Amino acid sequence: MQLTKEMLKGFQDGCASRPLVRAAALALAKHPIDEVAYDQVAADKVPHLFNHEIKTMKVTNQRSSGRCWLFAALNVMRERVAAKMNLEQFELSQNYMAFWDKLEKCNYLLESILETLDEPVDSRLVTYILQTGIGDGGQWDMFVSLVEKYGVVPQSAMPETFLSSNSRSINRVLDIKMRRTAAILRRMHAQGASREALEKTQAEVMDEIYSILCAAYGCPPSSFDWEYKTKDGKVERVAGLTPKAFFEQYVAFPFDQYVSVIHSPTADKPYDRRYTVRFLGNVVGGQPVTYLNADIDVMKKAIRAQLDAGEIVWFGSDVGWFMDRQDGRFALDLIDYKPLFGFDFDTSKEDKLDYRMSAMNHAMTITGYHEVDGAPVRWKIQNSWGDERGDKGYYAMSDAWFDQFVYQAVVRKEFLPESLLKALDQDAIVLDPWDPMGTLAD
Repeated sequence: MQLTKEMLKGFQDGCASRPLVRAAALALAKHPIDEVAYDQVAADKVPHLFNHEIKTMKVTNQRSSGRCWLFAALNVMRERVAAKMNLEQFELSQNYMAFWDKLEKCNYLLESILETLDEPVDSRLVTYILQTGIGDGGQWDMFVSLVEKYGVVPQSAMPETFLSSNSRSINRVLDIKMRRTAAILRRMHAQGASREALEKTQAEVMDEIYSILCAAYGCPPSSFDWEYKTKDGKVERVAGLTPKAFFEQYVAFPFDQYVSVIHSPTADKPYDRRYTVRFLGNVVGGQPVTYLNADIDVMKKAIRAQLDAGEIVWFGSDVGWFMDRQDGRFALDLIDYKPLFGFDFDTSKEDKLDYRMSAMNHAMTITGYHEVDGAPVRWKIQNSWGDERGDKGYYAMSDAWFDQFVYQAVVRKEFLPESLLKALDQDAIVLDPWDPMGTLAD
């Protein structure tokens, strides 16, 4: 269909005949859309009050980086350290984990290039690998792979640097380096180079990447001394710890007792099945990224059981919708577009996923919930955007928003029904790299 002059004239006349268009134009002249469409009455229905909550430490701040998945996972772990060592406030080093994640992602990308050497350079798969590049984002299983290989350290052992907190420029440097190396490897292959020669070049490049990362993030410690102050004011010191020894002695998180559950109500992903995604990961040879797909009520029940047992929950959602960043609220009716534009944005979760309107893009932790008559009506969220927003950095999420925009949660297996756990013994259904469930939290 072409837009004819007659059609355009009709559009123009129709626009001129609608008084609300003029009012909207005046309101939007110097204000963002979401501020004009903000519904204060709806916001007031999502207060920062919860009748079930876990006391947690001061929020962290990922600043201008996409490391939310690392911050959220380390926030889960630091509670174990603080409880064991009687600490008032404590952080694990997000910079340490980011260093190893970047190094492993660079190697993972080059390995993916070697696996796709016979694909055309403009194939969808090679294009996807190259365009994805080296970002900050990740998934729970990627975090597990890093910890199992490298351990963890207190933040004092590897503090933040400017580039760890402001990662755009270092990501660009790494992307350029990786794409340049991809071109070299593919050209060598076309000229008949052996796998041994290709891997030699890969190893040389990874040596260079290590040096780049040391300049940007600092060099990760192989051992360190840990000094800390307890709640009763005692200063303690432990000398000669390695990152893996620190994890084993002070964190000891039982990864094998947890599983990542997703809610994807699309026709191609039946519930009570296990899924994985091609070319999604960071550590070559590490734990594959896998999920169990479950009904939303199954996910909620497991989350509540874990909170009731005193454990906070890592989860992933899409924070690009109906959010008040400053006051710290997520609610479906928080932003009302209908008075401005004459239509609303109501869409099913299935269509949001199938038509690429929404996918997981941010990880946080759930630390509580508020129930009325036995049902949850809102959830307490620990974010990693500092303490100047929300209720000292904590957010309130309506249960209706949860239904539409929460996609993943990591929970203890014991809180899941047997029908879902049976899927762990099945071969995982392999999804394409560009599937919505293959997105990264950042």
